[in-house]
Amino acid sequence: MKAMAYSNPGPPEDLQLQEVARPAPKDHEVLIRIHATTATSAAGGARSSQAPGAFRFLRPGHPDLVIPGQDLAGEVEATGRNAKQFRKGDQIVAWSGLRLGTYAEFTCLPERGVLFTKPANMTFEEAATLPSSGLDAAYLLRQANIQRGERVVVNGAGGSMGTYAIQIAKHFGAEVTGVDRTTKLDMLRSIGADHVIDYTRGDFFQSGETYDVIFDVIGKGSLSDILNRLKPKGRYLTAVPQIPRILRWQWIAWRSGKKVIFWVPRTARRHAEDFAFLKVLVEEGTVKAIVDRRFPLQQAAEAHRYVEGGHKKGHVVITVT
Repeated sequence: MKAMAYSNPGPPEDLQLQEVARPAPKDHEVLIRIHATTATSAAGGARSSQAPGAFRFLRPGHPDLVIPGQDLAGEVEATGRNAKQFRKGDQIVAWSGLRLGTYAEFTCLPERGVLFTKPANMTFEEAATLPSSGLDAAYLLRQANIQRGERVVVNGAGGSMGTYAIQIAKHFGAEVTGVDRTTKLDMLRSIGADHVIDYTRGDFFQSGETYDVIFDVIGKGSLSDILNRLKPKGRYLTAVPQIPRILRWQWIAWRSGKKVIFWVPRTARRHAEDFAFLKVLVEEGTVKAIVDRRFPLQQAAEAHRYVEGGHKKGHVVITVT
């Protein structure tokens, strides 16, 4: 099968089209024909990592190559002998986690992992954006217990997770402000943002405005600035937790009566609950995928370069088959 892979961490150009062995499903796995995956900041960060041995370890089936990617939308091609949840031909979305491997024509995943039936009204390209950014936004915002009329600000609103966060917060009845660069502001308004802030013209942490919820996609700002922008009993959601600071943040936030909610690995059951919530919003038309550009698999390096330029609006999708 064809796959985009690299041998050593480095620039996007190190991603090269390779011919590798097609995997076979183990007893409790499904073989998935991948139709679409995504180019994300996380994928680019993994590709440029200075710890190549770690990523080789994650792909023991291809010890000399790393096949990146975690999101996928596709069809079940075959099932292991003990896999009962899906059948050949089922259209699914999935997140491969530390297995990576979605920049390829096929991959195998445990059937009880993060695999779900694709929303009926989404194309494969649109559905590929759901597993990580959509699920993470749903997870964090559901924990915030947003009430109708509360003020929510999304910092980094114009990217993959931010565009989902804007729409989900609006579903909860919030008054939503999106923060991003000038070229993305019209798009943020089009998906429901009540207010927009151009970060190139000022720091919203210094604006004097206060919010019930701050959803920080990009992890900017000091804790003191963040807490000053939160109302009493406000909640700070961060998708990029800085591990050494988490306990200190929790202690300071608790003393102030405010709350810090950060991304953590979840169980398959929790993923399923969040996906069920998100799928309803997608199928009723409340939430949609914002796809900026599509690249064929062999142009994955170009897709990474575009993402790393910082100008994408929503998602960048890689079409596979």
